[in-house]
Amino acid sequence: MTKLSATFARYADRKVPRYTSYPTAPHFHDGIGAGHSRDWIGELAQGSSLSLYLHVPFCVTMCSYCGCHTKITKRYQPVADYAQHLKTELENIARHMNGRMSVRHIAWGGGTPTMLSHEHFVTLMQTIGELFDLDERAEIAVEGDPRTLDDECVRMLVEGGVNRVSFGVQDFNLHVQEAIGRVQSFEMTRDVTHRLWDAGIRDINFDLMYGLPKQSTKDVMRSMELATRIGPQRIALFGYAHVPWFKSHQRLIKESDLPDQHARFEQTEAAAGELVRLGYVRIGLDHFARPEDDMAIALANGTLRRNFQGYTTDPADAMLPFGASSIGQLPQGYVQNITDIGNWKRKVEAGGPSTARGLEFSADDKLRGEVIEKIMCNLSVDLEAVCAAHGAGAGVFTDELAQIDMLARDGLVVRDGLKLTVPEEHRAFIRIVSAVFDAYLKTAQAKHSVAV
Repeated sequence: MTKLSATFARYADRKVPRYTSYPTAPHFHDGIGAGHSRDWIGELAQGSSLSLYLHVPFCVTMCSYCGCHTKITKRYQPVADYAQHLKTELENIARHMNGRMSVRHIAWGGGTPTMLSHEHFVTLMQTIGELFDLDERAEIAVEGDPRTLDDECVRMLVEGGVNRVSFGVQDFNLHVQEAIGRVQSFEMTRDVTHRLWDAGIRDINFDLMYGLPKQSTKDVMRSMELATRIGPQRIALFGYAHVPWFKSHQRLIKESDLPDQHARFEQTEAAAGELVRLGYVRIGLDHFARPEDDMAIALANGTLRRNFQGYTTDPADAMLPFGASSIGQLPQGYVQNITDIGNWKRKVEAGGPSTARGLEFSADDKLRGEVIEKIMCNLSVDLEAVCAAHGAGAGVFTDELAQIDMLARDGLVVRDGLKLTVPEEHRAFIRIVSAVFDAYLKTAQAKHSVAV
């Protein structure tokens, strides 16, 4: 057994978070509610910059692999009603602010935000413009479904000021698409991408997946080749997380059809190597970008961040959540809106924040969160520098450094005093290294996906 295969066998099955936040969402609790959100928003300093996340939890069909908060509807009326409540929620939150704030980043997620009608989407974007100062350089990003994104939708996005669109592609092989309930041809994805480019929306992201049912390494490599033939600015390569106890529709997927851990590792490493060969810059755990893209530039200059949208160039001081289940981040902590759409609407109608749960940061949370973010973004961290920035002594990590030394013996990390670096060949294990600094992990380990 080679050193790499021995390392893989020891670590690949460990359950660790994806670290799009720290502390992670399983530790949110209902002790944080609307009053905390109202106070925390009111404490934002005048001139603070904001990121807005708007969640639209509707789809026309359910994909069996999906892990999102979404609801299937064939009728538009529930979506129209939801859009009106989103407008009200934007107005409610703006009233709690200490003056007008600058918005640097807007992300529409779902679900399928492009299910919104032209009128509703543009009205909501106009509402944002009326309530906030929208920075002329702001990124306005929307998740779209190529299967339903027609010419009218393209016009809607342009009129709404959208400058980045992310497409869920997952895989271009028909037998894999049939296994996950999402048939979407290469030609369809290519043609929709070209229509957006022709309309002036140049920044396109593709989301691809490995570890899907009936998917082989050959399938993954073919998907990478076809994706890069179209030429999106960014590609995200996510590992499928099979959690049927949490998402019941995933029971439609036979576990016997899923690739094992060795196959998953082979798939992600082969795909990553191919994307780099084809000219993309590898970013963190699972993102790839053209060298001229803002994300590749942020990686190079040390300003890359990680939040609930994954890797990001978002520089805002706070991220505010809108819509059912949406999560936000303020300097004081995390807040998450009510997940149930009906209860969310009633809370919005009552005029206050729709916060259901969250978490208030301790000084230790902030310290560990920065360490984990630097590892996840840069594959390295200077513990002495981070501790100094937080007014802490590096001795706080004595126990963690003992664990790091154990990982170092297996090559997962290189330690030079208080400077830690994850070698390129072990990039797939950065969640394992990050988890060393997670003070909450033991209480929620079973709730997370496997490391690779």
